[in-house]
Amino acid sequence: MDKLIITGPSQLKGTIKTSSSKNSSLPIMVATLLSEGTITINNLPKLKDVSTMTKLLKNLGAEIEESADGKTIFNTSNLKSYEANYEMVKTMRASFFVLGPLIARYGRATVSLPGGCAIGARAVDIHLDGLAKLGAEIELKGGYVHAKAKKLKAAEIILSFPSVGATENLIMAASLAEGTTLIKNAAREPEIIDLANFINKMGGHVEGAGNSDIIIEGVSSLNNSIQYSVIPDRIEASTFIIAGIITNSNIIVQNVVTKHMDAILDALKHMGANFKITHNSDSAINDSIEIIPHPSSQAVTLKGIHIDTAPYPGFPTDVQAQLMPLAIKAGTPSVITEHIFENRFMHVPELNRMGANILLKGNSAFIEGNTKLTAAPVMCTDLRASAALILAALVAEGETEVCRVYHLDRGYEFIDKKLTDLNVSVRRIPGGPF
Repeated sequence: MDKLIITGPSQLKGTIKTSSSKNSSLPIMVATLLSEGTITINNLPKLKDVSTMTKLLKNLGAEIEESADGKTIFNTSNLKSYEANYEMVKTMRASFFVLGPLIARYGRATVSLPGGCAIGARAVDIHLDGLAKLGAEIELKGGYVHAKAKKLKAAEIILSFPSVGATENLIMAASLAEGTTLIKNAAREPEIIDLANFINKMGGHVEGAGNSDIIIEGVSSLNNSIQYSVIPDRIEASTFIIAGIITNSNIIVQNVVTKHMDAILDALKHMGANFKITHNSDSAINDSIEIIPHPSSQAVTLKGIHIDTAPYPGFPTDVQAQLMPLAIKAGTPSVITEHIFENRFMHVPELNRMGANILLKGNSAFIEGNTKLTAAPVMCTDLRASAALILAALVAEGETEVCRVYHLDRGYEFIDKKLTDLNVSVRRIPGGPF
């Protein structure tokens, strides 16, 4: 498996453009299964997860082509299979999203129980309970979900937790159900809004996305041939903003929707970070954020922070790991409490190997600030943990060997090139299977 060698400490400079959102791209790709028209997505990111989803959809019979200008064209009018097998689903949890669209449009689906990052159970019960309320007959057998329905019927669905994946799966299923469905306690993430906008452009009727109650008026078919552009990736943008802050560098991160990042930016301001937001008057999705370094003549001391992860609009679990290296360099202690996934501190032992002093108690990490980091071989364990190790390597003395970076390739487009463009000394070493 590939690894990255990063020489620190780094002084970043330059401008980078945030890629399209991974967490929007994947459900939107799946939602093409609902359509009888030809769908063109203008800006899918070059990610391993996108490649995996493309392969899965092709296995189902979708025709997918990339045009000369980088647009991706989907035609799902002639599926030949309604099964997402274990080999496909085990590497990427978002593969499970095909369940709702397949039942809604074709009345049947067989989908393996999902895999993905090993950051917690992330049970699919919420998905299945909601689909059952819409009239799907569901059986779990041999590690697979077997589902069928002559025609899904609208229902009121109250989610036990505002799960992003379940909300997306149920919106897609309800879009072709008979009647008007109400999803209560729905997830409110920007990616939910993006999916709803996409479905509506195809001819669907989804109202209230971004709120706790979402209303979906089912239609008999979705057949508008459309083009669509995915929103920027707020998690990638946050990662590079933190990279500029932790290295006290002057960089500009472009293609940002700042209103999607309020909780993150508020936390960084609380810690004492300086940055300037420039709003693009012509486009709400093309703001930029410039990191303003403290003058080199001053002693720079960021403040520690007490932060709790929470569903949107709270502080996102997907930025928890990246905030931790910044807390390590802050002048006072920090506490980060994880409320979403029970196993999302696997980066902590690796950061401690680099010299951090982090103590885990239950679902909280107690971080001693003002700590010097030194290079060490470290192992990536999941996507966001991998990003945390990259950030730590930027300020560590010496050459940090970041192993198993296939996790990074799942969610960060051309990360080693982007780091190089920001003046980071980084090189990729191709590796074997382990």
